[in-house]
Amino acid sequence: MADKLIIFDTTLRDGEQSPGASMTREEKLRIARQLERLKVDVIEAGFAASSNGDFACVQAIARAIKDSTVCSLARADDRDISRAAEALKDAARARIHTFIATSPLHMEKKLRMTPDEVYEQAKLAVRFARNLTDDVEFSTEDGSRSELDFVCRVIEAAIKEGATTINVPDTVGYAIPELYGQFIKTLREKVPNSDKAIWSVHCHNDLGLAVANSLAGVMVGGARQIECAINGLGERAGNCALEEVVMAVKTRRDYFGLDVGIDAAQIVPASKMVSHTTGFVIQPNKAVVGANAFAHASGIHQDGVLKARDTYEIMRAQDVGWSANKIVLGKLSGRNAFKLRLQELGVMLESEGEIMAAFARFKELADRKSEIFDEDILALVNDESMTAEKEQYGFVSLAQHSETGEMPHAHIVFTVGGKEVHGQSDGNGPVDASLKAIESHVRSGAEMVLYSVNAISGSTESQGEVTVRLQNSGRVVNGVGADPDIVVASAKAYLSALNKLHGKAERVAAQG
Repeated sequence: MADKLIIFDTTLRDGEQSPGASMTREEKLRIARQLERLKVDVIEAGFAASSNGDFACVQAIARAIKDSTVCSLARADDRDISRAAEALKDAARARIHTFIATSPLHMEKKLRMTPDEVYEQAKLAVRFARNLTDDVEFSTEDGSRSELDFVCRVIEAAIKEGATTINVPDTVGYAIPELYGQFIKTLREKVPNSDKAIWSVHCHNDLGLAVANSLAGVMVGGARQIECAINGLGERAGNCALEEVVMAVKTRRDYFGLDVGIDAAQIVPASKMVSHTTGFVIQPNKAVVGANAFAHASGIHQDGVLKARDTYEIMRAQDVGWSANKIVLGKLSGRNAFKLRLQELGVMLESEGEIMAAFARFKELADRKSEIFDEDILALVNDESMTAEKEQYGFVSLAQHSETGEMPHAHIVFTVGGKEVHGQSDGNGPVDASLKAIESHVRSGAEMVLYSVNAISGSTESQGEVTVRLQNSGRVVNGVGADPDIVVASAKAYLSALNKLHGKAERVAAQG
């Protein structure tokens, strides 16, 4: 009987630490429900001690999720661990994930602690967490750059104190597959009680090796948990991509000999949901979930696939969820069909009023474009969620004039604290004029560090999805807007980003 490989998803914690990828409570709940449909074993819901907002998110997910273990990150101190336990108290299955840095560089420069102090704090943290829950994970932050004998000593103590999972992260993406796999193997051989815990890997993608390192940790090192994120979302260059590591193990089961419980048909819906929610566009040639992942342009490839699919395809598109991306609704569709499709997409609106408001927006969109795709529905619900939360800034209407040889001009009506205001401006183009018209009233002083446009579905009738990234006083936020009119989508995205800048919730940075 094959070993089970545990899939630990950190999209909602490490993924959210990507600059501008912060999510609302409703967005996190929606993604958590999709992760549950994906049959992820463990969902790291957040870092409960970092803010009241993150605490509320972890608590809401813990109450909503029944089939996956819900986990909260906590630094190795009693306050963090207590806060995590409190947020998780209603979970069907809860895990506290506590960590402390063990590399010489991190201990000296970041923690300003001696190795003996780190050792004692790790022991006490695991002991305290184990008194609050039976499922405790312990991570040696920057583990791949830690000294072997010291990290062995710390891990042995953590297992003695009751840690049930030991995670050895490549926090900065420095590892090389052969070396990292051998490092995990050596740790397991040298730690006397290593068989008392499940071993885990958490690899970052700074050198593009996160998936390779994770798989080496499993096959060479003997780890049986991989920590990963949808679309490889995460700090800096991101994390190990869930979709890539899962499909590698499933496709090459002849080599890996491991079972994974993931429902692969939910991979593409999960990928699209995370992309739409965060505004992080999926590159077309991204493995498994990119738009070109199953496309064939070469005549030789096309001919081969037509004769026998497996000549050039090692996976079937429908196995990872691409077959679900078809036209599902139109302007004649009724409310019940719309509600059912929301449920199939993992979207759970909390009240009939929210469903009716979303359905009204759907009907309005259906009058403007004849074919409604799943991606359109997700974008529409994202907009509806933003409106329902009564944000500081809201879009009302936009008029703009652009003609060759003349300076474009825009006049926008939007709400500030519920009151309508007007702004107008010239610009280098209609988008520039529209955003300057907003700034003429708001005067945020924010710097735009990213503006990107992505077609939600095919054809010129597609909605455009715009991502705007703003930076102000050290804060970086993303705003996302969708509309068949790309100028309107741009204005919505800009107002969405301003709403996030206006929010006061602060986060405590953490890595694992």
